Amino acid sequence: MRILTLLALIAFSSLPARAADDKLLGHWPLEADGRDHSGNDRHLTLDNVEFGPGPDGRESAAFNGVDSKGWLDSLEAPDLGTGDFSISTWVHTAEELDDALGDVVSQFGPQGRRGFHLTLVNAAGVTSSQANYRNVHFGIDDAKQEEEWTDHGRIGNAVLIFAMAVHDGQLFTGTCEAGEEEAGRVFRFDGEAWHDCGSPYPCNSVASLAVYQGDLYAATSKYRLAGSSLTESENPNPGGRIYRYVADEEWEEVGVLPETEAINGMVVYKGRLYAGSMYAPAGFFRYERDGEWTNLGTFNDKRAESLTVYNGYVYATGYDEGAVYRFDGEEWTHAGLVGESRQTYGFATHYGELYVSEWPNAQVFRFTDPGWELAGRLGQELETMPLYVYNGKMYGGTLPTGEVYRYEGGEEWTRFARLDHTPDVKYRRVWSMAQYQGRLFAGVLPSGHIHSIEVGRNVTYDHALAPGWRHLAAVRDGDRLRLYIDGEQVAESTQFGADDYDLTTQEKLWVGYGANDLLNGRLRDLRLYDGALSGEEVAELAAD
Repeated sequence: MRILTLLALIAFSSLPARAADDKLLGHWPLEADGRDHSGNDRHLTLDNVEFGPGPDGRESAAFNGVDSKGWLDSLEAPDLGTGDFSISTWVHTAEELDDALGDVVSQFGPQGRRGFHLTLVNAAGVTSSQANYRNVHFGIDDAKQEEEWTDHGRIGNAVLIFAMAVHDGQLFTGTCEAGEEEAGRVFRFDGEAWHDCGSPYPCNSVASLAVYQGDLYAATSKYRLAGSSLTESENPNPGGRIYRYVADEEWEEVGVLPETEAINGMVVYKGRLYAGSMYAPAGFFRYERDGEWTNLGTFNDKRAESLTVYNGYVYATGYDEGAVYRFDGEEWTHAGLVGESRQTYGFATHYGELYVSEWPNAQVFRFTDPGWELAGRLGQELETMPLYVYNGKMYGGTLPTGEVYRYEGGEEWTRFARLDHTPDVKYRRVWSMAQYQGRLFAGVLPSGHIHSIEVGRNVTYDHALAPGWRHLAAVRDGDRLRLYIDGEQVAESTQFGADDYDLTTQEKLWVGYGANDLLNGRLRDLRLYDGALSGEEVAELAAD
């Protein structure tokens, strides 16, 4: 045994030192504990983190997505200031998920909007779509934002941007077109131009989009525009059909949901795709195979509208009462009435807690299980629809003036922008949101425009991160951010002034926790560097 140990030590000592090791601010192997191996004594405090072999036998730290996290107190955490820094880690995610993936590492002061995040982004229940699925985001902020939103114009003949989802490096959107001879369509944005992907079916709306098993799915609807105080569409065709995107103008039908005129939500849960009916009769359906969907029913025949996944359950908003319902894969339970609301609309997970929007007071509530706690009202609006967490802050879109608000904590929201200025209408809505190419996108009614803005500086991986072990590296290098997956650079930010982003903060440095959610996965070999790693150095780290 002594000979084997000696040989092992000799073999280990003969390994070449990494070129960047002298720049380590912290190195946490996360194989058995949270100790720092960089020599800087920045040892992590860990809460409910378990150690052991992962699915492939590698020793690593398991974060359960509910109450696992690690941290350095602010006095122990390095001061990143305006300097370059790099993050390198291995992260493991399961193929089948019953929760959002959450934050990998972050240090961010929400009041001053200062700090950074490296996050695995799942955003479901963004009104009617699963907007982002298994994407990766690296962002910094120092209370900076563009002066104005970019107006990307009207999309086709849309009166409503119903759905948004990021898929295969592009932003897809589903529209409602109200004319008798028109139909809801899907468009894709490649960062420069919009491309028409066609109309899957000749009803007036494509109301929901979701990525499932590497493909984009689109749900069709006959939307009743009177619900938005607009003239009803003369298009007679019902929706209720779901399609898989093959190519522009090419769609494969995968099912017709029985007695379903319109579909208002899709979500992936435990490796299966689910969809809900917008109008009566209520229905909640599971995709079995092409042409076959099983109706699993709803809670007391209440409609299940916007759908999200949180801490092991599917959660659904409702239009029949101001309530939320949850589904465990077998049966539904009531998750509580939401204040004095009459209808509930959209979800977001922020700092590990579930939030829901509502009508008719434009309030947002936080889930306390049991019950819902008021998290404020958005101005004097009547309805809050999408909620979305972007670069550390939560945003909400409203009716009747089509505004966007930013959540400041407690019950405080600040007005951010008005996006729809259509004259002589009763209602203007911000209906949909998604994050793409580091920007926050929002779609509106009745102008049918899409707008976007960048807050701070961001880079995103706009593809679904493959399950299993993946190497992530995030680099701040002078006036740019760079993001790497498995040793390959996948994104670079727009240029910025390095001195404009001072990340000095008195906040803790978190591992497995941040402004989105607690991490649902495993970590190993987490490294924080002073300075910008080169592409060659990142590739070396990813080769282990």
